[in-house]
Amino acid sequence: MKNIKKSALAFMGAGLLFGASCKKDFYTSANTNPNAPKTVTPATLLAPIEGSLAYTQGGDMSRFASLIMQQTYGYSRQSAAYYQYIFTGQDVDQMWGNLYTSVMENDLQLIQLSDAKQYNVYSGIGRVIMAYSLQLTVDNWGSVPYSKAFGGATNLQPAYDADSSLYRVILSMCDSAISFLNNANPGFLTPGGEDAIYGGNAAAWVNFAHAIKARIYIHQKGSGYAALALNEISQSFQSNADNAYYNGFVASNANANNPWYQFNNQRGDISFALSTLGSTMLADNDPRYNILIDTTAADLGDYLGAYYGGPGAGVELITYEELQFIQAEAMIRTGNTTGALTAYTNGITASLTKLGVSTSLATAYLASHSTFSSNPIADICNEENVSLYLNPEAWTMWRRTGYPTLTSTSATSGVGIPVRMLYPQTEYSYNKINTPANSTMYVPKIFWEN
Repeated sequence: MKNIKKSALAFMGAGLLFGASCKKDFYTSANTNPNAPKTVTPATLLAPIEGSLAYTQGGDMSRFASLIMQQTYGYSRQSAAYYQYIFTGQDVDQMWGNLYTSVMENDLQLIQLSDAKQYNVYSGIGRVIMAYSLQLTVDNWGSVPYSKAFGGATNLQPAYDADSSLYRVILSMCDSAISFLNNANPGFLTPGGEDAIYGGNAAAWVNFAHAIKARIYIHQKGSGYAALALNEISQSFQSNADNAYYNGFVASNANANNPWYQFNNQRGDISFALSTLGSTMLADNDPRYNILIDTTAADLGDYLGAYYGGPGAGVELITYEELQFIQAEAMIRTGNTTGALTAYTNGITASLTKLGVSTSLATAYLASHSTFSSNPIADICNEENVSLYLNPEAWTMWRRTGYPTLTSTSATSGVGIPVRMLYPQTEYSYNKINTPANSTMYVPKIFWEN
């Protein structure tokens, strides 16, 4: 099926915030368009924004990154091509369009409406979502439109902002979000059940904002950034209960199922057990293997386990275990090996606990991972790669550290592992004057890359 949504940027001004498409978009498929009424409330906007964000990350973005990271294995059709890094600009049209229209353009409306009405909690949540969405966008493509992207008909060909400058925008957005969320006056309207991430809990969204900042800092080189990451982690998640986790997919509604579940039912050209990560986990006697991968199903002998692949499974954005691995890396970079080992162990424990690994198996696994090798960063990243299963952040971790160690899967000799996504074909069709020319999946590198 072909995506018939036009350029995300060229049609923003025309008001086509949800383009027609027969590719899977959770809220588009459900015909939910918060922009149709003459007046909307923040609650009407927030639910589809969150759903579209989770579906975009848990759909194309997760699938592409997991194939590149060899967390999954494409054995036929399109997935076999992607596994060998054969992409076209059309492959990412849907992902780009959803981020710009269904998420960021609608989120901007949420922010503007909430600011005008002084709905401070909604204003803060909108900014956290914008910061997180922009981080995903930058980390996939590098330089992208942002400062001029939402001008509507006044600017249908927005300029691209430098990736490094957009990281500063993300940090500023998080700080602004924290200010709104901590305002003593939450506003006349406050979020509740429509918030499928935190149920309207402003303090939890503050923690999420600090987690985003920790990510942004650890992505950048230098002990100074590592120290900043540690400061943000100290103000963020304290346990698995704090995870930024979208929980809005509906097991009983086929149009509202988890994106990986839909993909596996409709396509089935990806294997999990045959992946490099699957083989690594088996060799390491990792007790999470049989939880992440359902080896009883008939899909080349495996299927995705229920935690990530069930019909009502959610999508993890940032988790406590990820922050513990960030803390471990940051402590190594600042010279605190003892503290790093504690954080590293905490990250493994959080992952095992979250997935329901038995006490006996968890104890045995922790005992075999109780010390660092001569390369602590590799140890941390290898474990974080399991923790970031199907999360596109794993690809970012590999690009900036070089771990875990991967070998190119391209059938063509000398072709390395991709370090960025292609710009979408719609951008070359409608915004060619500004879209960087001569960019591939290998150049230019995103500014933080190793």
